[in-house]
Amino acid sequence: MATNSTIFKIDLQIADLDRHYYHDHFLTVARHPSETDERMMVRVLAFACHASEQLGFGKGLSTEDEADLWAKTLTDEINVWIGVGLPDEKHIRRACGRSRQVFIYAYGGNMAENWWHQNQKHLKQLDKIVVYLVPEQASKDLADLVQRTMQIQCTIHDGEIMFTDGKMTVQLALQTLKPAS
Repeated sequence: MATNSTIFKIDLQIADLDRHYYHDHFLTVARHPSETDERMMVRVLAFACHASEQLGFGKGLSTEDEADLWAKTLTDEINVWIGVGLPDEKHIRRACGRSRQVFIYAYGGNMAENWWHQNQKHLKQLDKIVVYLVPEQASKDLADLVQRTMQIQCTIHDGEIMFTDGKMTVQLALQTLKPAS
């Protein structure tokens, strides 16, 4: 965590009807100075979609060899590696070599679509990887939920995801660009 990171406290209540996972998570999220609210909230979205007691945030943008989120075993093996944004193919291949499953949450509208078109041939050859596209408007709307202290409810049902802070609601469905093999 960089010395100039901004710390956010998030009380995230998850009701994932698809996985039968119901749990409250009290998260401390460090936002790197170069990270946007949008990227941070896509990390929170990824956390909600894969939430477990083992899932945690990596050290962030300043640490190239770590995931944005990951779930490790007690022996420090990586079960789940989650990347947010538009990682390069080399970084993704390294993640596939180090973990059992890799998930990428691409966002950014046309930039994300261009990234996918440039990388899909190589990424489709990797068995361990799943790639999702976060709808552009949804990632921007998630950024509108940001406050230094947040209470957010997340409901996932039939692939539909809803975030609400009691004042604003963001609904989205992830587009699967590459499903699990």
